[in-house]
Amino acid sequence: MAEAIWSSDTGEAVYRSRDPVRNLRLRVHLQRITSSNYLHCQPAAQLGKDLIDLATFRPHPTASGHRPEEEEEEVVIGWQEKLFSQFEVDLYQNEAACQSPLDHQYRQEILKLEDAGGRKNRRIFTYTDSDRYTNLEEHCQKMTTAASEMPSFLVERMANVRRRRQDRRGTEGGILKSRIVTWEPSEEFIRNNHVINTPLQTMYIMADLGPYGKLGYKKHEHVLCTLKVDSNGVITVKPDFTGSKGPYRIETEGEKQELWKYTVDNVSSLAQPEEEEREQRVFKDLYGRHKEYLNSLVGTDFEMTAPGALRLFVNGEVVSAQGYEYDNLYVHFFVELPTSNALPEWPVLYCEVLSLDFWQRYRVEGYGAVVLPATPGSHTLTVSTWRPLELSPVAELRRFFIGGSLELEDLSYVWIPGTFKGERLSRFGLRTETTGSVTFRLHCLQQSRAFMESSSLRKRMRSVLDRLEGFSQQSSIQNVLEAFRRARRRMQEARESLPQDLVSPSVTSVS
Repeated sequence: MAEAIWSSDTGEAVYRSRDPVRNLRLRVHLQRITSSNYLHCQPAAQLGKDLIDLATFRPHPTASGHRPEEEEEEVVIGWQEKLFSQFEVDLYQNEAACQSPLDHQYRQEILKLEDAGGRKNRRIFTYTDSDRYTNLEEHCQKMTTAASEMPSFLVERMANVRRRRQDRRGTEGGILKSRIVTWEPSEEFIRNNHVINTPLQTMYIMADLGPYGKLGYKKHEHVLCTLKVDSNGVITVKPDFTGSKGPYRIETEGEKQELWKYTVDNVSSLAQPEEEEREQRVFKDLYGRHKEYLNSLVGTDFEMTAPGALRLFVNGEVVSAQGYEYDNLYVHFFVELPTSNALPEWPVLYCEVLSLDFWQRYRVEGYGAVVLPATPGSHTLTVSTWRPLELSPVAELRRFFIGGSLELEDLSYVWIPGTFKGERLSRFGLRTETTGSVTFRLHCLQQSRAFMESSSLRKRMRSVLDRLEGFSQQSSIQNVLEAFRRARRRMQEARESLPQDLVSPSVTSVS
């Protein structure tokens, strides 16, 4: 069989999955092709470095004198499944080399494997998230592919950050305690709080490509695939799953160079229909419980408005002020609510713009008013202002030097004074000057029982019309005729109550 294409794209691939990562299964196939010394003898006019005929150079297993399991190996690996290397087997068989609880656990597992007949894997093994290799690899990883890479300050700082799940909650006497200011932060505290620390788990699929009979040396270990999974279900694979692409290649270094090929395929089992249905029920139950939890946070004592009342919430800010004579501006404002015995009105926002001079004396720069928005949502309002004016040089000098100026005793005079009871409001004789404008950004929210009632009424009417479908027009005609009959009866009752001499000849009506 001739294999003509190698996959040279060894970059990362990112996947997102809602399934538990424990269901992930990978099939890794590793095969020795030949000594790379044969490749150096190939003429340059052939297919090239990445396009070779593997059938030409693949030695027959019996001719090479090696067993088939040493030439080729295939294993199926689960997420965070530990496969021991020959180096680890030799190391942990010596009890004196076990220092941590994890080392003793590995020793017990290796002894059980030896009693059961030995390992099933030979060259392919794994490093899980708990192994020391994972920590060292995260510290020593390169940021670029350059052989002479000079790490920058940021690279050095980021290399010291291990993205692991950390419990930063401090409790004292069962009460959650948190410090707003840390006066003497440690190096670990700085690393943990100045970097986005997303919980992450890492796994390495490795291969021991040492010569036959000399397995178990660290210098012959090569990374086949790196998998990283964070708490959001994002899976990062480097290199990507082989799929329809060609196998990846590894060319060893040293006196006896060899060429290997390997593939990494996702062989996770697909969920059965009944499992998917069960999963949907679980998610539905989970979302329902979360909704109940949120409702419990709000509580049952949610304050409702009185029937027939409207509650208005306004959250706003002063965005800018422009066009005024002096700087160092500040704004006074208040909201006037409509009286209960008046016609339906809306709240009015009054504002007074003042400036402060060097001697901490203030000057009136303008008055303005605007009706608050009648619709909920975000609104940007620009209020034009004016100020009273005296037509004398003395008044302007007094305003400039000592800060005095004409002021309104009642700010509501800008709009309609609250004390005004007449029909016409005259400002004749009041001299004013247009000044600048103030921009407000307001976020309005309205609350009323009528909104809930109208919403439920619309839903009921919509459902009725959906059920009636083609009978809706007939229903409208019947309603009109019924209204006409009621009006006709009222008219006849009114006619009968009048004196007979005032009753005009009857008009024939259409029933």
